[in-house]
Amino acid sequence: MKFEHFALNVTDPKAIADWYIKNLGAKIVHQVDNETQTKFLADDSGHVFLEIYNNPKGEFLKFEKLHVLGFHVAFVSSDSAKDRDRLIKEGAIVVEEVIPNEGSLLVMMRDPWGIPLQLCQRSKALTN
Repeated sequence: MKFEHFALNVTDPKAIADWYIKNLGAKIVHQVDNETQTKFLADDSGHVFLEIYNNPKGEFLKFEKLHVLGFHVAFVSSDSAKDRDRLIKEGAIVVEEVIPNEGSLLVMMRDPWGIPLQLCQRSKALTN
C-alpha cells in the first residue's frame, strides 16, 4: 500500500490552506467546493501530505492543547533557523528546538491555528 494523506477536521480550511500555500510552499491539488471546504495539499514535489476540511459531524481538535510530540506535520528545511524566523513573522510560534546527536536541527512550532509543525534540517536526508 502507498500512503495517500493525513486528514484534519479544522474550523477554517481556506485560511489554513492559504497560510500553508504562502508560507510552506504547499499547493492545492484537489478540493471539494461544498460545505466541508475540503482541500488536499501537496508539497513542492507534488506529493499530497494533508487533507483539511470542516465537518461539524466530527470533532475539532484543540491543537494548541495537544503536545507537539503527539503528532506534527514535518517539513524539510535547508535552513531551519531562517525558516523559523520567517514563520514567526507570519504568526507561527516556536515550541522548542532540538539538535540530536547526529547534528540535525529540528524546530518544533505551531501554526497560527495551533497545529504542530516541525522544520527538519537534517544532517543526512531520510529519503533517497
